[in-house]
Amino acid sequence: MGYRGKVVEWVKERLGWTVEIVKQPRRWFRVPEGEEVPFVPAFVVLPRRWVVERTFAWLGRYRRMSKDYEYLTETSEAMIYATMTRLMLKRLARKSAETG
Repeated sequence: MGYRGKVVEWVKERLGWTVEIVKQPRRWFRVPEGEEVPFVPAFVVLPRRWVVERTFAWLGRYRRMSKDYEYLTETSEAMIYATMTRLMLKRLARKSAETG
């Protein structure tokens, strides 16, 4: 939710991407006297937010990716590509071993 305002416009202008800000549901609010309090579920799945959090968790399992050790952003990007390639190859190898 921290990416609001100018960042959304900058991404749209420079990259042509549309950024959707997923807002948390409100946990509390005032209800006028005499009205019934609406039901608010304790847990709400937010759309597609879990994909980003899951990916960061996968990256964090690798020692070099657990902290930001790199000086250049290009090096960090290369390490992300290497880590995700390793994850995909590991899963492909597992799938091919299962199918025979």
